[in-house]
Amino acid sequence: MTRSGAGTLAALAAWAATRTALLLCVLQVFTLPGLDVTTDVEVIYHGWFTTLRDGSFPVDDVTWQYPPAAALAILSPAALTAVSALSYATAFYVLACAADAAVLGLLLYARRRPDSRRAGAWVWIAGVPLLGPTAYARYDVMVAAVAVAALLAAVRHPRWAGALAGFGALLKVWPALLLAGLARGRATRAGWASAAAVAAVLTAGFAVAMPGALDFLTAQQERGTEVESLGGLVLHVARHFGWEGEVRLHYGSMEFLGPGVELVSAAALVLTVLGFGWLLLWRVCAVEWTPSTPADAAFAAVLLFTTTSRVLSPQYMVWLVALAAVCLSLRASRQGLPAVLVLAATALTVLEFPVWFGHVVASDGAGIALLAGRNGLLVAACVVACARLWQDTVSRPRRSAPGNRSTAAPANADSNRGAGSGAPSLPQALGFARAGGTPTCPRTPTASRGNPWGALTPPAAPAHMYATAP
Repeated sequence: MTRSGAGTLAALAAWAATRTALLLCVLQVFTLPGLDVTTDVEVIYHGWFTTLRDGSFPVDDVTWQYPPAAALAILSPAALTAVSALSYATAFYVLACAADAAVLGLLLYARRRPDSRRAGAWVWIAGVPLLGPTAYARYDVMVAAVAVAALLAAVRHPRWAGALAGFGALLKVWPALLLAGLARGRATRAGWASAAAVAAVLTAGFAVAMPGALDFLTAQQERGTEVESLGGLVLHVARHFGWEGEVRLHYGSMEFLGPGVELVSAAALVLTVLGFGWLLLWRVCAVEWTPSTPADAAFAAVLLFTTTSRVLSPQYMVWLVALAAVCLSLRASRQGLPAVLVLAATALTVLEFPVWFGHVVASDGAGIALLAGRNGLLVAACVVACARLWQDTVSRPRRSAPGNRSTAAPANADSNRGAGSGAPSLPQALGFARAGGTPTCPRTPTASRGNPWGALTPPAAPAHMYATAP
């Protein structure tokens, strides 16, 4: 047996062992301490299923806050219950496991590329069980499968990547961020056009067929600050020292209510806007794309979104583990350290929910310390991921290319060897129009070329055939 074949067998064996344990957890053969996370599937999801099966969205249920294609995930267990004696909940867990297997299959298949590595598959194998039964008791693993397929297609097949991202965005919004790192020119136009087309067609179909398809757009206007979010940590500390607010079940999650909560929620929104402003600046300033840039940019974008959001549910970690796995499947990526930080945060998340969620809700010392550790790891991962994305696509290419030199464009992007030397227009800088020369950009401090993290971040692969300039 070849070394590659032995590695694949080891990965499959590890996946089978850990996923058997997960299935036994959600089937309650054995249970973790703390809350029972399976009630969401057995009660809430099944209730939605009953309403959706009758041809309308559960608009009278405040816990329904999802885009219309989420109905497909909720209805999907019917494919198994119709031909077997499985209950709705058991069928859902089986499909979640199937989606999990699909992600592993995609990552192992990607290993056949010369610019790939097996580390990404191991990140996925290890990361999902670290979250505990929550990983299979929510439909996020199904969304993750769509996102992984989109990112693996992004470099060579941007149109397919866009179509998958558009479908994913109608499942749970965040996959729209996968388009942030598409190479300038043809790739960006093809990806965004196919995403918009798929999203428009599906949205129109749901709107015509089922009442309430677009109610999700206003469903979260009254939401407060969730107890697990970064802003929630501020309120936990305030409550620990006498703040008069309280924690209640609100819009399907435990949220803070009381004086000052609106201010904290507004601050979180400002941070989110600033984060997306940074992404826009990066897009304008980026000079070079490597095979890993779409995945690296998506990882950084989703980290920005999750860390600044007023809601940070445990299942969000599935998104981050999936994106980290794709990054570490690509040799050019330097996101090793952020990936390790995300895995560590995932391990703390299962302690925060469901094991010691009572401490979190009580805002006691143990709960605050646990949240501070988890959220601190996520903030660190976000900062490092963004810094490395900037270094790899902005700082280092500019230092290594004197003057205003253009570099070769990838096969799926426009040739940008024009003689223009001024700043491009915004559509040009974002990749939707042709431009020549290198974009102007605020100067950035010179970053160290050293690699303090050793084997976690192998050097980027040669990018001469993937680089592009607007």
